[in-house]
Amino acid sequence: MRRVVLIGLATGLAASAVLAGGSAATASPRSSGAAVGAHSTALPKVIALPNGFRPEGIATGRAASFYAGSLADGAVYRGSLITGRGSVLVPGQPGSAATGMKVDRKNRLFVSGGPTGQGRVYDAATGAPLASYQFAAAGTSFVNDVVVTRDAAYFTDSLQPVLYVLRFGRHGGLPTGFETLPFSGDLVYQAGFNANGIETTPDGHALLVVQSNTGLLFRVNPHTGTSTTVDLGGASLSFGDGLLRRGRTLYAVRNQLNQIAVIQLNRSGSAGVQSRTITDPAFDVPTTIARFGPFLYAVNARFSTPPTPDTEYTIVQVPAR
Repeated sequence: MRRVVLIGLATGLAASAVLAGGSAATASPRSSGAAVGAHSTALPKVIALPNGFRPEGIATGRAASFYAGSLADGAVYRGSLITGRGSVLVPGQPGSAATGMKVDRKNRLFVSGGPTGQGRVYDAATGAPLASYQFAAAGTSFVNDVVVTRDAAYFTDSLQPVLYVLRFGRHGGLPTGFETLPFSGDLVYQAGFNANGIETTPDGHALLVVQSNTGLLFRVNPHTGTSTTVDLGGASLSFGDGLLRRGRTLYAVRNQLNQIAVIQLNRSGSAGVQSRTITDPAFDVPTTIARFGPFLYAVNARFSTPPTPDTEYTIVQVPAR
């Protein structure tokens, strides 16, 4: 089993080197596997994004690649978690925005459009646009985050009490239209930012949605929109932003607090216990996270820093365990 894991890691390293413009010839099963296991000596602890980029969302894809989206103009930056190098994959456009994002099994990149009211889909390898959906009028909504399952993609709206749903067709084909699924039950919108990060439950039967302004987590029926409060034993997820689940472990970013809450869920996702909190001196209002190997990667949105063309932005690596 150890030999298989090391070989798999070496393959990822080699492919990532090619993606970043490096040589794959230096990677070997022994040296690559050992390097990845050597914690911060192997992978960059901090990855720089272009100055003025204003990132909000992050996702990981094939060959140790990562994607970050820009609130400023909707650009998408792709880089390598092995080398830290990258370039703009999707050029920005005036009036556009990119917030939460996910890469699916078909190597499609789903992007939430924030205040534009849009959801967009790109080819994650080439950046070619595959589809665009106008969920709501620009300025009336904030399409914040997205999760992709085998059957559909679900987008949250922090200002409107609904989910936007792309139900896939045969062989996972993208639909020509979308569904608007209103929330019902416990999740009630209030003043400020409401539904934000979204994930699936461990059993795959429902969705998990965090409400930023109340600090509550909800289990949502993906067909009816019915929501029930997840019992976290009194723990709060105030300032809740991006969610990421692996198995029964849920990671919830608390942006203004510079924290990632780690929650152990039951199988249905109806209850959980916060086991610990991850923080790091390099955090500067992280918004969303992605995972690669034993690490989490948090993108620093730096919302408390006035954005300028010269403002520096980074992605920070922290241990997932």
